[in-house]
Amino acid sequence: MSLEQIRPFLLAGLGLVLILLWQAWQRDYPARTPVVDAVSHTNDARSVAQPDLPDSPRSTTAEASAPVPALPTMQAQASLAPSVQVETDLIHARISLDGGDLRNLELRRYPVSLEQPDNAFILLQERPDNFFIAQSGLLAANDAPNHHSRFVAAHEEYQLADGSDELRVRLDWQNDKGIRASKTYIFHRDSYLVEVLFRVENAGDAPWTGRMYGQFQRGVPEDTGGRFIYTYTGGVFSSEEKPYEKVDFDDMESQDIGRSISGGWAAMIQHYFAAAWIPDAKVSNHYYTKALPDSRYVLGVISPEQVVSPGASQEFRIKTYIGPKLQDRLEQAAPGLERTVDYGWLFFIAQPIYWLLSLIHGVVGNWGWAIILVTVVIKGLFFKLSAASYRSMAKMRKFQPRMVELKERFGDDRTKLNQAMMELYRKEKINPLGGCLPILVQIPVFISLYWVLLESVELRQAGFMFWVQDLSAHDPYYVLPVLMGISMLIQQRLNPAPPDPVQAKVMMALPFIFTFMFLNFPSGLVLYWFVNNVLSISQQWVITRRIEAQPG
Repeated sequence: MSLEQIRPFLLAGLGLVLILLWQAWQRDYPARTPVVDAVSHTNDARSVAQPDLPDSPRSTTAEASAPVPALPTMQAQASLAPSVQVETDLIHARISLDGGDLRNLELRRYPVSLEQPDNAFILLQERPDNFFIAQSGLLAANDAPNHHSRFVAAHEEYQLADGSDELRVRLDWQNDKGIRASKTYIFHRDSYLVEVLFRVENAGDAPWTGRMYGQFQRGVPEDTGGRFIYTYTGGVFSSEEKPYEKVDFDDMESQDIGRSISGGWAAMIQHYFAAAWIPDAKVSNHYYTKALPDSRYVLGVISPEQVVSPGASQEFRIKTYIGPKLQDRLEQAAPGLERTVDYGWLFFIAQPIYWLLSLIHGVVGNWGWAIILVTVVIKGLFFKLSAASYRSMAKMRKFQPRMVELKERFGDDRTKLNQAMMELYRKEKINPLGGCLPILVQIPVFISLYWVLLESVELRQAGFMFWVQDLSAHDPYYVLPVLMGISMLIQQRLNPAPPDPVQAKVMMALPFIFTFMFLNFPSGLVLYWFVNNVLSISQQWVITRRIEAQPG
């Protein structure tokens, strides 16, 4: 196969990558939508029709489904609900006493932006344009506190005390049938994992039968544009059979999804952050979704049924992780929860890259320098392969005049031309495929690093130096993309020119196309590509000079 035949395949591969990246870019920049004021619409969010309680699982075993209790009227729900404020070293939360829901949660260590360092990122909130709350309760045939019930609390504010590792926020409820229940949120120091403990005391004269559930209710967030941050937003289930199963909003809209899973977890995830319900891993739990009016969706889990005899009590426990997608914390919270850091189908390459990045960052303390050093390591791993490729390209460059001469000699007789070219390759020990390998080898690494930089919350708002203060955002002055484009032009000068004029023009256009595409890429990714090009140029220049200095 001649060089002229090989180049179209290389160009097709590069074109495919460009098309995929362009499609991602188009998704990242939809039409801008106005941001709705959060304060002026707070009461509107509360007055939106509440969802029905989660459907009880249709059990195929002897365990019967608990009937759904009567719901309070909409007029009662629309009344102003009191709440309690909770503050730990990591979060500030608001728990509504109507339902005991987590209706607001701010991540104190994660600013909204570099321009607003004092404004914490709000993950759970009641804004109509980004509605996202965590609900939990009990299901029972003979009355139980659910996410519509009114609770009472001893205090209006709770704060994690200095020297204390745990903060308990207890909410109480009771009915006129002798059933008393408490709902206790247990917060921990330096943790985004929250325990929810229900305790049911049966002072009546009949057995109480019920189950516990935890669910997230959220709307489809409106994209305000302006950042290159496209990632998956939606639901995820985890089971032994499918450790990471996406259930997007369209899936929930088309049908209510329900299944029984031993252990597992259910999560609503978005860019950089996740919220997951983690039930008891030793029992079979029922997972479900439901589409609600006003483009809101419910995803949750129901625990197995338990019976509380008269005069007895019973506890129900579930955990919820609500916070940044920090892989070490996610892994500790539940098996497989770290998969919510979605590196795509090349995760087996992305995971080692992230591990190496983290290791180097622990030494140098700067993510930009960590990216540069990772680039050097990757280049070192492929050093011999690249050297062989560059030698082949250098030989093709050296013998370019003879190739042009053969083309002029045989004209349109492509059969004889290919035979003569193959004879030249054999005689001079030139591998025509060798020139394609450097770029082809880089493509999977490039895509993997793209997802590492885009998905890893550790790189969110991480600075490098000078004007690059956020490696997860594009270069504000476009210096790195321009330098990257210049490096591609220099590298192209070291390669043999295509004999076909059309191919030569296409190859010359590639640096400009890539520069344009990279203008809005994360600056950390552009930094990797630029440093990689500089290293490649250095290696290729040395090899080319040596080959050209050889006689013949």
